[in-house]
Amino acid sequence: MNKKNLKNLSLIFTLITLFSCQSDELAKLKIDADGAFKLNITDEKAKIPITFLENEISGTSALWFESDGEKTWITGKPEKVSSDENQFSAAWIIDDKNIIVRFVKNDGNINFSFSATPDDNITGWGLNLSATPDEFFTGLFERVVDGNQKESWKEGITEALNLRGQKIDMLVKPTVSLYTPFHISSNGYGIFFEGTWPGHYDFCNTNPDVVSISFEGKNLSGIIYTNPNPAEMVKAHSLHVGPTIVPPKWAFLPWRWRDNHENRPAYYDGTKVTAPYNSMLVEDMLMMKAFDIPCGVYWVDRPWAKGPIGYDDFEWDEKRLPNPQKMIDWLHNNDTRFLLWVAPWVTGNMRSEALEKGYAQPLKGSHYGYNKNNVALIDFTNPEACKWLQEKGFEKMLKQGVDGFKLDRAEELVPETNDIILSDGRTAREVRNQYPVLYVKTVNEACRNIKGDDFVLIPRAGYTGSSKYSGFWGGDIGSPPEGLRSAIIAVQRCAVIGFPIWGSDIGGYWQGDLDREVTARWLAFGCFNPIMEFGPTEDRAPWYMDSEPGYDTELIAVWRLYAKIHTMLAGYSHQLAVEANQTGMPIVRPLFLQYPDQPEAWKEWQTYMYGPDILVSALWEKGQTSQQVFLPEGEKWIDAWDKSKTYEGGQTIEVETPYEKIPIFIRQGSEIDLGDLNELYRESIELAKNKPDLRRLERNENF
Repeated sequence: MNKKNLKNLSLIFTLITLFSCQSDELAKLKIDADGAFKLNITDEKAKIPITFLENEISGTSALWFESDGEKTWITGKPEKVSSDENQFSAAWIIDDKNIIVRFVKNDGNINFSFSATPDDNITGWGLNLSATPDEFFTGLFERVVDGNQKESWKEGITEALNLRGQKIDMLVKPTVSLYTPFHISSNGYGIFFEGTWPGHYDFCNTNPDVVSISFEGKNLSGIIYTNPNPAEMVKAHSLHVGPTIVPPKWAFLPWRWRDNHENRPAYYDGTKVTAPYNSMLVEDMLMMKAFDIPCGVYWVDRPWAKGPIGYDDFEWDEKRLPNPQKMIDWLHNNDTRFLLWVAPWVTGNMRSEALEKGYAQPLKGSHYGYNKNNVALIDFTNPEACKWLQEKGFEKMLKQGVDGFKLDRAEELVPETNDIILSDGRTAREVRNQYPVLYVKTVNEACRNIKGDDFVLIPRAGYTGSSKYSGFWGGDIGSPPEGLRSAIIAVQRCAVIGFPIWGSDIGGYWQGDLDREVTARWLAFGCFNPIMEFGPTEDRAPWYMDSEPGYDTELIAVWRLYAKIHTMLAGYSHQLAVEANQTGMPIVRPLFLQYPDQPEAWKEWQTYMYGPDILVSALWEKGQTSQQVFLPEGEKWIDAWDKSKTYEGGQTIEVETPYEKIPIFIRQGSEIDLGDLNELYRESIELAKNKPDLRRLERNENF
């Protein structure tokens, strides 16, 4: 930045930060001679500047507030300054308002706040940060790019983990919907903004030298994390907003589901159904058992209850799902837990009751509140409404044996205007981002009341604080190759922003035909996610595909191969979840979290660590028969497919990647042993070649 071109530069904060909290040297805070002020935090071990600066394009200053629809820049010398070794504050009188900017050292980081008195017409705040030419930014959300979710898997997309050049609205949107206002920079800092109001980020898009950030609300506060090791900032943030939940061990076993569970008179091959439960569910369970495919969790999506949309009053539709409680018992006897779809709205008689009691009244009359299917959106800021829904809905199902829930739709139908006032007095716009958090918290409390710690929740939407209550799935990611590409990015982005328990719909969700090659690559990638959930597979299965080969021996074998590997790693994954809870270190780790001093670690987004010991390199492009894999320096890496091969780190190697293979490397010295993967695949092929006899499988089953 050319300082000669700066005019009226009012605020420059240079935060030269600490590598760790070990230094006893205290901060130096001062006002410079020309009336602008600087905040210097010094340590002999680190000099990483964060600079709040003016925008060269507009000629404006570093900070601003908004009132009555207009932006006011904070300029000129402060009327009052207070500073010592650990804090700095400055005050201006602007438009009869007392504007206060404050920075306070806290555990090696810096808490900041911007406020005004009076604040009756304040509607937002913003700031500008300088950016260096090669600076890398990541965090904020799981999407590849903001806007319509399909933009994240459009053909030809090139954006990956780095947010540089992007504009992002901090507003939860359907359906790839995990957001939190925390990002890190490769220059050794991260920033988290407290609160729930919507915001906006511009990462060097309008000006290549400037990151511009703004949030709605009467005040703005947050934390500046400072550390040259990005993992330390990620850990600190995760603990600050969490700690993240630790699911039971069975959650780290493979999952299976379909989108619509029809109850058909015959199985896929024409065999008459005599089982007393839903035919699709029974078919899945019998076929997986025949192929020796592990399955620890099975979930049923909507429609599952009575009514026109299959969700009335938490009452089973027993034509679709006959003998539901016995069905759940049967699953449990087969070491498989059962999850059920739920939403933040009610239908049927519960809708009428919710409106009568005022539990949905704040949204009545808003076109956001009801859709064509006549649903009522619950106001989760109302404690009575939460208790009512817990008892009449979630706890009712848990007492029937349900082991957890898939929480859908918390980012749809939810109003985001200021003219709707919710039960706790806040506007719907202020609550919009927090709504998924209040929803999952309510369901979490119901589960704990009945199940203790032995349950799992997976919403698709989340915001700051959601990770205390649940794991997550990646929403309705499209099924083309680029959909898999976006999932590879999403699991790593979620790890950075504090959502470490994550999985995606393997094969994608309905956006185009299910592709057998993409699905096979997705199974391999999904194996090395904390949650491995296979579905919805167009309500079909690899033994009954809608394209040739209908009975897909190879895809069945790939499913078995990676379900077996994922099962081998269940204990490892659970221990990593415990570590995430205790230290904040995520399970999936972009290479830069573990090897930040290696430039390649910031570039190689397809290769990541699963815990400290396993390196995988995910594939997503069709027809790819080899993969360039970077092996980080400072380690020796054992090829899990050929244990006779050990590689020195610090090099990129080419790995052959046939249909069934994802590159897997084990850090030498770890206790990980996956056995003979080639033999496991050959065994899986032989099992898949033998088409099971469903009539015999039914006879052998104890229904």
